[in-house]
Amino acid sequence: MKQVTDYFGSMVFDDKVMKSRLSSDVYKSLKKTIQDGKELDISVANSVATAMKDWAISLGATHYTHWFQPMTGATAEKHDSFISPEADGSIIMEFKGKELIKGEPDASSFPSGGLRATCEARGYTAWDPTSYAFIKDKTLCIPTAFCSYGGEALDKKTPLLRSMQAINKQALRILKLFGNTTATSVKTTVGPEQEYFLVDKSLFDQRKDLIYTGRTLFGAPAPKGQELEDHYFGVIKPRVQAFMNDLNEELWKLGILAKTEHNEVAPAQHELAPIFATTNIAADHNQITMEMMQKIAKRHDLVCLLHEKPFKGVNGSGKHNNWSLSTNTGLNLLEPGDTPISNAQFLLFLVAVIKAVDEYQDLLRISVASAGNDFRLGANEAPPAIISIFLGSELQDVLDSIETGVALKTKGASFLKIGADVLPSLPKDSTDRNRTSPFAFTGNKFEFRALGSADSISCANITLNSSVAESLKEFADILEKSKDFENDLHNLIKKTIVEHKRIIFNGNGYDESWVGEAAKRGLLNLKSTPEALPYYLHDKNVKLFTTHGVYTKEEIKARYEIAQEHYTKIVNIEALTALDMVKKDILPALSKYSKELADTVVVKKSLGVDVEYEQSILTKVSEGLKKAYEEASDLEKTLDKKDSFTKIEELSLFYKDEVLPKMASLRDVVDGLEVIVDEKAWPYPSYGKLLFGVR
Repeated sequence: MKQVTDYFGSMVFDDKVMKSRLSSDVYKSLKKTIQDGKELDISVANSVATAMKDWAISLGATHYTHWFQPMTGATAEKHDSFISPEADGSIIMEFKGKELIKGEPDASSFPSGGLRATCEARGYTAWDPTSYAFIKDKTLCIPTAFCSYGGEALDKKTPLLRSMQAINKQALRILKLFGNTTATSVKTTVGPEQEYFLVDKSLFDQRKDLIYTGRTLFGAPAPKGQELEDHYFGVIKPRVQAFMNDLNEELWKLGILAKTEHNEVAPAQHELAPIFATTNIAADHNQITMEMMQKIAKRHDLVCLLHEKPFKGVNGSGKHNNWSLSTNTGLNLLEPGDTPISNAQFLLFLVAVIKAVDEYQDLLRISVASAGNDFRLGANEAPPAIISIFLGSELQDVLDSIETGVALKTKGASFLKIGADVLPSLPKDSTDRNRTSPFAFTGNKFEFRALGSADSISCANITLNSSVAESLKEFADILEKSKDFENDLHNLIKKTIVEHKRIIFNGNGYDESWVGEAAKRGLLNLKSTPEALPYYLHDKNVKLFTTHGVYTKEEIKARYEIAQEHYTKIVNIEALTALDMVKKDILPALSKYSKELADTVVVKKSLGVDVEYEQSILTKVSEGLKKAYEEASDLEKTLDKKDSFTKIEELSLFYKDEVLPKMASLRDVVDGLEVIVDEKAWPYPSYGKLLFGVR
């Protein structure tokens, strides 16, 4: 029997493989590139490329690809074989340094937001040596950044790497102030928990809405949902366990640290959680994980649904982004220490995050904004759209003591003076978990719970890294000029707590009173994507990204336009799918069923048999049929207005304010009919079959 240790990372050109296949000089040069960002000499690149090719071929690979992450939310790849022709008609297997370092895929059909015209087809991929190459489907996949002919970032990896550089630079300035000269880099680390649904493929194939949109546009509730809470952490069904076993094996081969698996709250819903990794690698790994989930599910005649809200009335799926800061020497900067200096440092990094989340709450909301996530946020274990921070009682007491000068409620008994007193012992689980909080401190990290399950984690982490980098920059600018460091540090932490404590909320985020309380505090409640996106272009947000070199103004505007267009296209596809289902399947099925009922009524009446049941159902179906037709016609007429809008902002609001409500009205009528129509006459598998069909 194969042991995990025997095959873990077997499909990854990792450090161990590099050491064994590269000369000492080449290996050292490559490591310097990875660690310090030094440019790779072409001779070194040639040696690495040859070793990488030989390794890949030894494992059955025939092609290579520059694997990148365009602004579609998915990954992209163009495969080239290793073969190169010889004069005698034979071939050799060849892969050169220039092919490793740089590629040129056709960029004309990727979203660009105006960064390049459609006729400008050139795009370039550049090797990211900080993320290991890997083999997938007999293809050597080389993680790369993707940019336009003019150098603008056309992907999600490039700005993520830039944001990591920004926070590294500012965090090192802070550490130097505390006398830390051993740390040479600070990296953000992430462990993204991934939720998903599994449904039977034969049932999926019968649902146009799942095929085209990833969510059910119609569907009456099943007699049983998640109300008994018996699925959560329940015994995993054999078919699902077989899928999970295969998924783990494939992920482990790719060096992905898949750790935890379990049933989630909703029937048919599950979760996979990995061990923390550097943010760039975590983002790559999460993209691979989503792809593998969908691919491996099909081996088991299942379909993996990654939509944020595939089923109405039960939990949606999120992606909990566990974010922290660590030095290359192994120090977690969000973990309290046991000396005055280490605790002062911890508190400064803590309030830097609090300040960042408060000042850039709009950007954090935008980073998780999508048409799908709009259905999820606010209920069923998803946090509300109002961004807030949960700290828990013990840390709250510490901040209150600093702010007010009142003694801690714990054994410490004295007012907490930075640099003089030691924090009370704060164990890793120093507080209960708050599942209603979008941004919760959980011991030595923050859990950003608002991400949708289909999202790339890059967007949220770009915003987190950039905003915290700005807080640290402002702190460093002040403290580097200090003549009395301890006193100025104390005053700075206290001032930050006072100015940004409004973002801290330790209560129930689902409580209706929180909406009013948040408004009094001046917190934003951006319930939908079209409401949130315009904040992207606000001066303070543009300044944040451009100051730290994460985006240019042009790149920000492009991403804004792409996000707006993506929203409108998604809702338009959903509306067209709903109309297709109603006009081609549901209305004809209802018409046929009502005719059968009418024929039954005529026959039974002629026999003098009571027809009260049939007549009652016939009346309801006939009235519902008429109403569904009217609602579908109304939706169709509403959609016809879309071409009258010239501004993308107005178009996205049109879809939110006019199209989605019409779709909801149509759904209400159709779902009401489903519960009274003979199951055999209904054209689509029910929620009961979809949610409980995998055994």
